[in-house]
Amino acid sequence: MLPLLFLVGIIIFVLIVIWSIYNGLVRAKNVVDEAFSGIDVQLKKRFELIPNLIEAVKGYNEYEATTLEKIVEQRAGLDGSLKETAAFDSSITSTLKRFRIQVEAYPDLKANSQFLKLMDALSTVENELSMARRYFNGATRDLNIKVDVFPNVLIAKRLGFKKTAFYEINENEKSAPSVSLNKD
Repeated sequence: MLPLLFLVGIIIFVLIVIWSIYNGLVRAKNVVDEAFSGIDVQLKKRFELIPNLIEAVKGYNEYEATTLEKIVEQRAGLDGSLKETAAFDSSITSTLKRFRIQVEAYPDLKANSQFLKLMDALSTVENELSMARRYFNGATRDLNIKVDVFPNVLIAKRLGFKKTAFYEINENEKSAPSVSLNKD
């Protein structure tokens, strides 16, 4: 009788451990999904500012307006995956960096109150997007740790949990844009 009771106790203990590990993994996966959604929301906010920037810039330089219009066209083809979203984000970030540098040549535009409000809003969204990326990477780190630690590693892959990739910037964004103040 005692060995049977001991065996039932071990089975119950193992089931509780598996249940606890599973719930922890689900919780961590949901935080990663929520964090990615936060990035998506900030990208949408930034994307919605671009048509207003196009209108504000059109009267000053058609090239900058055309550059921003290309971003609008690119957005239509997104599938929502992490890799494609990060690539699109990187593309927009690079374009906006070049745009900000080129705008310096138009003092009238820099003095335009509507343009200044849009650029302030864009800076705010860029800061919030940066925070959302950090939150996503923190949540991803936590999930990846949960998937890799013992005893979770014995159960996680069997239950369909796997490591998630970090949100990384493109190689060309790791260097500062070059700016020349010489009027050669």
